[in-house]
Amino acid sequence: MEHEDFDIAVVGAGPVGSALACALTALPGKPLNVAIFQADTPSLHDPKSDTRVLALNHGSRVFLDTIAGWPQSCASIQTVHVSQKGRLGRTVIRHEDFQVPALGYVVPYSALHAQLQQTLEGRSLTRLAGAPATLENREDGGVAIHQNGRTYRARLAVQCDGARPSTRVRDYNQHAIITAAQVSLPRPGWAWERFTREGPLAVLPHPLLPQAQSIVWCTSPQRARHLQACDDQSFSNALTAHFGDRLGRFTVLERRHVFPLALSVTRHTVQQRIVTIGNAAQALHPVAGQGLNLGLRDVAGLLNALHPWLSDPTTDPRACLAAFASLRRADRGITCQLTDFMPRIFASGNPLVEHACGLSLLALDAIEPLRRPLARHLLQGYRN
Repeated sequence: MEHEDFDIAVVGAGPVGSALACALTALPGKPLNVAIFQADTPSLHDPKSDTRVLALNHGSRVFLDTIAGWPQSCASIQTVHVSQKGRLGRTVIRHEDFQVPALGYVVPYSALHAQLQQTLEGRSLTRLAGAPATLENREDGGVAIHQNGRTYRARLAVQCDGARPSTRVRDYNQHAIITAAQVSLPRPGWAWERFTREGPLAVLPHPLLPQAQSIVWCTSPQRARHLQACDDQSFSNALTAHFGDRLGRFTVLERRHVFPLALSVTRHTVQQRIVTIGNAAQALHPVAGQGLNLGLRDVAGLLNALHPWLSDPTTDPRACLAAFASLRRADRGITCQLTDFMPRIFASGNPLVEHACGLSLLALDAIEPLRRPLARHLLQGYRN
């Protein structure tokens, strides 16, 4: 049995889907008939109690501010320190270099989720929950959305449910350990990306715990399992030895979660009237924290490309969606290649390659014209 029509169906109520719904329901003019589909399936992370934090760059903050999606809890990053364990060379990027209040921010996942949901509560849209929704292009135009044995219709559907993209490009043979730790020599406003032969180690200011850092430690699957199972003191000792003495001693504060790392990318983000964005379109290595930032740029790019169609949703949106896919190709390509290249090249284990990486870090630090394009992309991404 088929049910009511929608102008746009948003499948996925995570940060990307919720941000898109916030933006769509705030557009001027005649209100759109928007539906957001959420899967009520058991998950390791309940959004309300999820202890993860997210790294958002300056461009993401600007966008979330415009849709009333920015949470109150956050820790700003004024300085980013990039180094390679065991080799010379490092790069320091400061917010003054770009005349912005901060290079980025660390926000609690739960706070971002709560803020987006609070904003949506005051908006006119339909919420549907239950089993994961599936999408199907209709031969007579539009999209069929199947959920809980029912079928809904929409003129256009956006898939951003966080499901793994269909095309697996690379398995990194790395797992990420996510936790939080207190340090004895805190550096407020500093974020650290330390490349090692095991994989990158990110140490970020924590938005909720004083004098604490959020930890993303990428290492081999075998060592990740060992570190997850060992006691807190042993883990703290291992983390301190692995990072070095710049922040003093680390003392772990939270339970450790472990996730396998791979690069997966959807080759075709548009299929007739279905468009795929966010983690459903690309799942990246966490180095440099680009995943959600890229997803939010997908949202902004989609809104821009759909502008002609949004004034009259009864028209065919496929030309606008084709324009979206074309406009987003460069940013997706650059970001995927960048986050794929960095963890592999620094973990090659080849001394000549490692020395070359160290020299590259020195050059980036010493020569501003070399550093600025990379830092600008990580700060704002490719805008269109």
